[in-house]
Amino acid sequence: MPLTEPIVQLQHLQKHYVRKGMWRRDEVLRAVDGVSLFIKKGETLGLVGESGSGKSTTGQLAAGLIPTSTGTILFKGKDVTKVSGTEAKAMHKQIQYVFQDPYASLNPRHRIAELLEEPLRIHRIGNKADRKRMVMEMLERIGLNESYERMYTHELSGGQRQRIGIARSLMLNPEFLILDEPVSALDVSVQSQLLNVLKELQRHYSLTYLFISHDLNVVHYMSDRVAVMYLGKIVEIAEVSEVYEKPLHPYTQALVSAIPSENRHSRREKIILKGDIGSPLALSGGCAFQSRCMYVEDRCKREVPELKEARRGHSVSCHLV
Repeated sequence: MPLTEPIVQLQHLQKHYVRKGMWRRDEVLRAVDGVSLFIKKGETLGLVGESGSGKSTTGQLAAGLIPTSTGTILFKGKDVTKVSGTEAKAMHKQIQYVFQDPYASLNPRHRIAELLEEPLRIHRIGNKADRKRMVMEMLERIGLNESYERMYTHELSGGQRQRIGIARSLMLNPEFLILDEPVSALDVSVQSQLLNVLKELQRHYSLTYLFISHDLNVVHYMSDRVAVMYLGKIVEIAEVSEVYEKPLHPYTQALVSAIPSENRHSRREKIILKGDIGSPLALSGGCAFQSRCMYVEDRCKREVPELKEARRGHSVSCHLV
């Protein structure tokens, strides 16, 4: 699919939470700390990192599910944070979010047909016959037959529930889908089937994806470009082949080294990071990765590295590159 101009742009996006202290000074949790990235129409941008890196918060900000602290979110050139009323309602129809746990995001008291029809009723799309037809077409599109329309979510498998969650997000014919760990809770065989469904849906509906995951193999299969996140910041972003074959940031190198290789002659030496990902509350000056980096220098402890282009289309945030 040819890629054109960016459909989504995040500019200097921040989400900070302040923890008030009665006898101590306030603490600031920098969940997202100055994220800037773009996604072109028709592409899949993978967002990868350990738990606690800020991936899901970035996705929720991009979807407008939570307010920003500062920064701009542009969708097709319009600032999502500044629209209201009918304009906001129309824009949010075009941006949909798929949650990691479909069982928690789908009403267990409603049958599948009701769950899929509900967005259409809320937005007053079509009459009852039209909505029925659209529900049946969507069930077929996600690989489920019409018998599922009368079922409840507790009667479905995990993979089937996630298909319904994806189908529900597509009922309003959006352009941009944010997929937050959509296959992480599924068996490997079911993961493969669902990833293929997502690729087919992307082709059929000309969708743009922000694909959030901690699984680098899944991100590699799904993505055109990959952004690596660490403690609220993007530390590296490039085409998927660049990130996996020529990673530049020490954190990315460690993540990529942990991917099992099918070719026993081309195995990378596994890089073991010391310690766990730090707390966004305990960030000091300098690089956020300094406490775990094997190449740390004095400059890394004093100065925060900027995200800069090291090669064409390949940006990295590291003093050593």
